[in-house]
Order: sequence, then structure tokens, then C-alpha cells
Amino acid sequence: MAVLLPARAAAGPPADYTHTAWGSLQGAPVDVLKFAQGPDGWLWITTATGLYRYDGVRFERSDSVHGQRLYSTNVLGLLAARDGALWVGYRLGGVTVLRPDGARTYMEADGLPGGAVFHIAEGPDGTVWVAARDGVARLRPGHERFEPQGAAVGLPARRMFQILFARDGTQWVAAQGGAFFRRPGAVRFTQAWPRTTLMAMAEGPDDTIWASDDKGRYYRLHTTEPAQAPRPEYTASGMHFDRAGQMWLLQPDAVERVGAPPAQRLTLQNGLSGALPQTFFQDREGSIWIGTSAGLDRLRPNRLRALATPRHFDHPGMIAGPDGTVWVGDYAGHVAAYTADGNARPLLRSGFAAAHRAPDGTYWIGDDQALHRRTADGAWQTIASPEGLRGLDPQALLQADDGALWASFSGGGLFRLQGGRWTRDGGLAGFPAALAMVMARGADGTVWMGHARNQVSLVGRDGRVRRLDARHGLRLGTVLALTPDGATMWAGGEAGTALYRDGRFLALHGGGGETFRGVSGIVRLAGGDLWLHGADGIYRIGADALARWMRDPAQPVAFERFGALDGLRGHASQLRPLPSLVLAPDGQLWFATGSAIALLDPARIPRNPLPPPVLIRELTAAGRHYPLAGPAVTLAQGADTLQIGFTALSLAMPERVRLRYRLEGVDHGWQEAVGRREAFYTNLAPGTYRFHVIAANEDGLWNDAGAVLDIRIPPTFVQTPWFVVLLALGGAALLFAAYALRMRHVTRRLAERMQERMHERLAERSRIARSLHDTLLQAVQGLIMSFHAHVRQLPPGTRERERLDLALDRADRLLVEGRDQIMDLRASAPPPDLAEALREFAAGLAEPGAHAFEMTVTGLRQPLRPQVSEEIQAIAREALCNAARYAQAERIVLEVDYGSAAFTLRVRDDGRGLDAAVAQAGGRPGHWGLVGMRERAAAIGASLRMASGPGQGTALEVTLPAALAYGIEEHGRAAQPASWGTEQHHASAHEWDQSQRG
Repeated sequence: MAVLLPARAAAGPPADYTHTAWGSLQGAPVDVLKFAQGPDGWLWITTATGLYRYDGVRFERSDSVHGQRLYSTNVLGLLAARDGALWVGYRLGGVTVLRPDGARTYMEADGLPGGAVFHIAEGPDGTVWVAARDGVARLRPGHERFEPQGAAVGLPARRMFQILFARDGTQWVAAQGGAFFRRPGAVRFTQAWPRTTLMAMAEGPDDTIWASDDKGRYYRLHTTEPAQAPRPEYTASGMHFDRAGQMWLLQPDAVERVGAPPAQRLTLQNGLSGALPQTFFQDREGSIWIGTSAGLDRLRPNRLRALATPRHFDHPGMIAGPDGTVWVGDYAGHVAAYTADGNARPLLRSGFAAAHRAPDGTYWIGDDQALHRRTADGAWQTIASPEGLRGLDPQALLQADDGALWASFSGGGLFRLQGGRWTRDGGLAGFPAALAMVMARGADGTVWMGHARNQVSLVGRDGRVRRLDARHGLRLGTVLALTPDGATMWAGGEAGTALYRDGRFLALHGGGGETFRGVSGIVRLAGGDLWLHGADGIYRIGADALARWMRDPAQPVAFERFGALDGLRGHASQLRPLPSLVLAPDGQLWFATGSAIALLDPARIPRNPLPPPVLIRELTAAGRHYPLAGPAVTLAQGADTLQIGFTALSLAMPERVRLRYRLEGVDHGWQEAVGRREAFYTNLAPGTYRFHVIAANEDGLWNDAGAVLDIRIPPTFVQTPWFVVLLALGGAALLFAAYALRMRHVTRRLAERMQERMHERLAERSRIARSLHDTLLQAVQGLIMSFHAHVRQLPPGTRERERLDLALDRADRLLVEGRDQIMDLRASAPPPDLAEALREFAAGLAEPGAHAFEMTVTGLRQPLRPQVSEEIQAIAREALCNAARYAQAERIVLEVDYGSAAFTLRVRDDGRGLDAAVAQAGGRPGHWGLVGMRERAAAIGASLRMASGPGQGTALEVTLPAALAYGIEEHGRAAQPASWGTEQHHASAHEWDQSQRG
């Protein structure tokens, strides 16, 4: 940072601009030729190597504007038109106009003069004028071609340098042949005086038109021939006037501000970016821009105005004077009365370590040699310091209501002067040992003293001393300021600021953790505003905000800060002289730092009335950059990360621009962009989002409309609702499959356990059957045979023989029935395969008889449900037994069909068949075979059909649906081929009888 320094020490004006310089080290363009600023706020810069733009934060080279490329990078002429179009002229000829909806380049074929385009200007009616090497041309609104302006309108043919539209409507053209003007309504141009080559023009605040020749000499232009030949009045490479009418001259090695106030010079030695300042521009916020051969410079008007003095102060002290001035002194030994414009009137040859103005108009000023007292009549009196304290600086002075002077000396202690006599501690007891830094008089006449080490002492009118410290809420460290405010007292210190009210100190705190530390100057204005000067700058707390805080001290107080960016150099004094803030009689605030004094009129604080334009600059999603050609953009499928760049076009004080953004649907509230101009988002779901960014300038003026961008993220297939539905269905299918597999496993295991238990039970029955056969039946048969042997010894025909034969017949029948029951018991324990079990059973029936037996198994053999298997076997056995015993059949056929839709069992014979009456009745009276078969079939859900007739044999068929027959087993175990083919078995009755009787 640098400020304009006075050209001559005696006539230096206040340094009311803050200077910033950029060069190639800061990434700025060099050899800057022209500036322009459009309605959108961008600062455009032309150089011989390209077009640049600046948003207040960074410089960007722009080979294209609004997506349209420039014709050449060697640019010279530049115009930001009122309609937002940007006109760029090229050093080697041609002009391009760039708009958001397209661009067009004009060449000689379009009526444009050839050669370098030196200047582009816009007329009051919107006509664009171009001054080029080969002439002047205009492009009227709505026209497609430029119209050359030459001899036909009174202009020379070549070397046209500048076009100027004066405030009175006169059009001026600077050319190789001189300066030419045309009044409003006139057709032709007239040459002005002096009549020499003129290259650059400027209009002064008094409507004077100035122009320079090729040697840099500036003349006043005359529309009529003057009585005396015009003489040059200034020598410079450029002349310009700011909006306040102040003249600025560009020199080969400096920028000079001339007129009132006196001249200032910004040079290479005090910070100018480079030699050959060659262009001047004032932006819409009031900052002045200078382009040099090595960079560019900005001069921003300060809010605070430095007091103009011929030298730097050495720790100045201040006190308001009686005549509208402010008395200022420092360690150098001179005290003077200053006015706000910097005029000074010497007062006293003395240092300035402490000062005090008493209510009776008496002034006290002290240094390390003595104290100086000025009475109301203007007379000065010197008073020696207490004995032994010469050489020690007074720290604080205060005249009490009784006329006595309290004085604190650094390293010497506290004294009271009354009647020409110094008394240590005023003869009172109870003062802290720490140095009294500041003193103030309370509304009731109490003398307040702020000490180091977080202590305050009060001396009442009764002479009693009372002390305040942390027990009373005091947490300021060293007390640096005491300012009465009615019945209350403000206190500032190295650790903060507090208000003493109702016996306690209330700490003042602001938003963002602000503590208002190091405050050594406090002023409460009549309107209620509170001003503080501390270690971190100057604070303004508005009356309304302060009133709210006083009602609720627990809440942070709203405040405004002024610091180096506003022109404050240094910080408030933390030792002496104190206070560092004084209210001048004219209402201005004076702030003292280590080497300067700054002024601010609280009633007329310079403000920036322009809310910053906001722009969304770029968008990157998932590593891909998207051009922003409109208010909406559609990203690639699956994009889930966003990086959005934005900016606010405020050039005066970009450091204090505030930016807030929000992505609707993601952010619940506004996000503050601190120290960055980008927003980042990750893990975004597909959908439509709206990104909104707003900004405020340094004065808190918000652009609430901001900039908006709609962002659409299309979903990939896996992110669509259909995929979710398919995923849900797939999950349900997997769960169902898992459930089905589990149920099949459980059912199979249950069936296996039931099968195992059934086989265990049937095995036990077989064991019992074998035991009965091998024991009881054999014993009974042996007994019957024994009785037969004895019966044969009786004579035939006797009554005893007949009775015994009848009993033996009955025993044989019982034996046969017992044997049948045992056969049934053994048959109930078949092998695991149903067909195999029936085959064995049928073979046993065929052995004692003379019939033949055939068995056929078809389909894929698979196990039946346990209950089904048992009932089917029972039905089959009953049918086979009936066919073998009663049908007198020669051939019996058993068919088993493991069908995919149903299980079928058939028993057929070629025997005598059943009587019609018996078949219709469902069996012979007293016999329950057919009835039992029907009941067993009904129990398992099977259908039973029987066909029979006298001499036609009998056929019985049992059919059971597959779902009832096989259950889940039909999809479980691998089915086996039915009998691995077709089985046939023939047996003779004799063989069966022999096996049974053996």
C-alpha cells in the first residue's frame, strides 16, 4: 500500500486515496493501454498481448467474450457501450463488437477505416465512432455498415487519434492536422486553435477543452481565433479530470494531482507500478486506475482523511480547542491548533504526553519537563513537576471540581496539586499501586481513575477512595479509556470494552467473537452512536443497535469497522498520549495513531451506493467443465459432485465484499463464502437443483437478486425408480426363494424324520410278526398236527371223530387267519420304494395259486407322502388279495403310473367278476374290503373307480393329484426311472403254499 505524497512538502494535501499496485508478479497485465467498464461491472483492459478482465480479485486473460473469440490478441481501442456490448479495436485494423447473442467483426469492406484503431467512442444517440489511422467512421444504430467521415464533413483523411463528446453536445476530433469541432445540429466540422497536430483531449470542470501536441504540451482549445497565439500551460503525457473536477497529469515517471488541494505525486519511488503511465480511468465506484508499462495502479478514495501536515507525527496527542480547532502535539515538542483542512497555528513549544480540558475552560498540557496551564483568558503558565519527577512523562491529568489537579506520572506515582503544592496520592489512602492510565470526571463529580492490572479507583467528593475490580465484572486488563455517558461510564482496555451501570461492568461484545480490544478512545455522539478507537481499528455502533444491547447485554451488538482499507494507518495508542479519539467542535472525529491523524465526518461517511453485480462464472461436475450459456445446464448422467465458481463485481473494496450462496434442496440456509468464491458439493442425488448466490458491498448493500443457475442431474438406469422397483422385486424374489428353500429343507427333513419313524415302527411290526410266526404260529401248527395225528386213530364216522374234525377245521381256519394277519403285519413294513413293496406282496400271493402276475411301472419313480404311501399300499393289497382269493383269475395285472399330473394305481384280473347286485352294493354283506378301500382313498383325497361284471373280471383304479401325492418331494430328490424298465413276475400257487407251510 502507498498513498499519494505531496509534490512539495509545504503544500501537501491530505492523503485521501489508498494506492494499490499490481504487476506481473501478481499476475496482472503489463503495458496497459485502455480501460473500460460496462453495466455488468467487469473492468476490461487492453494490452498489446491480449484483452483482460478484472472482478476485484483476479485478472483473467480473455481470448473470447460471451463465448465469441476475438479476431486478434493485439488490441488497442476499447469501448463498453451503454447497451452492454463490448467493442474491441485492433492495432492492425478491424473492430469486433461482442454481445451475449453473438459477435461481428468489421473491416475495410464494411466501411471501417484501415490501420490501427486508436479510439472508439459512443455518441449521445448511441452512434459508435471509430478513430483510426486512415480516418474516422461512424456506425449508426440499426445500420450494418460504417460510414466514413472525411473531407465531406471537414475532417482530414488520416491519423485520427481521439473523439470527444463535450458536456454541451459539441463533438471534438483530435487529428494529425489539429483539433476539429462540430456543434449540435451542424453537418461540418471546424478546425479549432491552435492549429497544430493534437493527439489527446480532456474536458475540464469549467468546460475548457484541453489538447496536447506531439511533444506533450497541453493547450486550451479555442473555437475562434484568439487575440494572441495559444501557449502551452502544462507538459504531460496525459491529462484527465476526475468526477470531482480534479486535474490529474500523467508524467513519464509519475502521476500528479494538481489544483486544489495542492499537488501530489505518485512516483516509482513511492510505489507506482511502472514507468510511462499511459492511460487513466475512473470506475463507477470512484476508484482511479492508471495503466503503466509494467502494470496498473488503483487509487481508491479513503473514507478516512489524513490530516495534512508537513511532517509525520511522533505519537501525537489531541484535545479539542476552544476556537473550533483541535490542539495536536507529539513527542517532538510542538503543539499547534489545527483545522480540518490541515491549517496549523502554533500554540506552545512543549511535548505532548498528557492533556486535559477542565469545565471552566482551563487547559493542561504536560511533557517530561513540566506542566503548562492555559487559563480562559489565553495566558499560559508553566508549573514544575513534583520534586524528583522531572524527566518522567505525565500519563493522565484531571482537574477536580474543587480546582485541584490530579496527575499521574509514569514511574512516579499519583499526585494532587492544590494551592501550588504537590501531595502524593492527595493524602488519601486506598489507591492501587498500579499506574493510573486515564482519568475522567463522573456526572456527580466523582473522579474516576483507570489503572493497569484491571483496576479502577473512585475518589468521591467526601475524599473517600473506592476500588472496582473483577468482583464488579471488570475484565479489561490495563484500562486505557474512561468516558462518562450520563450516569454511566464507558471503560476501554487492552482486553475489551465495558459499560459501568448499576454497580457492575457489562462487557460489550459483537458478532463473530468481536471483543473491541485495545480501545483507548471512546466518543458517544449526541445522536446516540458510539465510536471506539482500538487495537483493531475504528468501530461505529449505531444508536439503535446500542439501545438493543443496553436492554439485553447478553446479545452481541451490531457494529461497523473501519481500518487500513478505509485509510487508517496504524492503530490506537496503547500507552500515551490518551485518548486516541477526540470529537472536534465541528462534529468531526479525529483519530490518532502512532504517526498520523485521520479525520472522519460521522454525518457524511462516504458510502458505496452500488450493490455489486453477481455472476456465476463456471461449473465443473465430476471433473468435466460445462459452459454456462444460459440460466440452466444439464449435467451428464451420474454426476454427483459440483464445483461452482462465482464472483461479485465490486472493484473498490473487494476484500469486504460478502458472498452468500445456497443450493436449494441441499443447503437449509445461506452459506457464507469466507475467503473464497467457490462452492463445493458432493454425493448429490439425481434431480433438479437451483444454485443462488447473492453479494453485498463494503457498506452492506446487498444485491438480493444475485445470480441463479438451474442444474439438472439426469439419473443413470440404476438411479431410476424402475431400477428401484426391479431391485425391490429381485430382493423379494430372493427372499421368497430363500424362504422356499428353507421351507423345502424343513419339510424334507420333517418328512425324512417321519419316514424314519415309520420305518422304525414298521420294522418293529416286522420283528413282532416274525416272532409270532416263529413261536406262536409254529407252536399252534404243531399242536394242530398233533391233534390230527390223534384224530386219525379214532374210527371214522364216530361222533367224537366228527366233533374233533370240526374243531380242527375251525383251528385250521384260525391258523390261516392268523397267518394272514401276520402277512398283513409284515406287508406293512415295505422297503422305501412303493412299487418294490407291492411287487414283493403280489409275488407272495401268486405262489400258492395257479394265476399269473404282471406288474408295470411307468413315469419317473419318486417317493409318495408317508400317509399317501401307507393308504395306497393298503388299497393295493386289498385289491390284490381279493383278486387272488376270490376271483378265480388266471392273470392279475398291477399298474403303477408316476405321472407328472397325477399318481395312478390299477389292479385288473380276468376272473369271474362280481354280481351286479354286489358291485352296486359296494361289496357282500358282512365284508368290508371295498368299503375300506373307498374310505382310505377319500382320506388322502384320491378318487377310486371300479369296473366289474359276471365273467368279465374286475378292474380297480386309484388316482391322486401330483400335488397331494408327491408334495414338495416332486421337486426335491432326483426321481428314479420306473423299475428301470417294465417288470413282470409269474409265480405258482404251489410254490407259495410250500413256502408258507414250510
